[in-house]
Amino acid sequence: MENPIDYREAIVLAASAIGAGTAMVAGIGPGIGEGYAVGKACESIGRQPESSGAVTRTMFIGCAVAESTGIYGLLIALLLMFANPFIGKLS
Repeated sequence: MENPIDYREAIVLAASAIGAGTAMVAGIGPGIGEGYAVGKACESIGRQPESSGAVTRTMFIGCAVAESTGIYGLLIALLLMFANPFIGKLS
């Protein structure tokens, strides 16, 4: 005979899957922001080609900071899906 279904564990797993999906929505913001920043950097270099070094450097720093938000969202999603800390708290 099979073990009875542990509803508490099922609820925690379902909530974790919803939370992981919500955390992955955090990837939308950095994508839009980085695209906008690169577009404005290209526009700036087109207007003043002699400042391309400073503009490119600043753009890369800004893109790195923006990308960290998406990476944090991915980390939270992976933790919720594969190393769920809430399952051990059910006892």
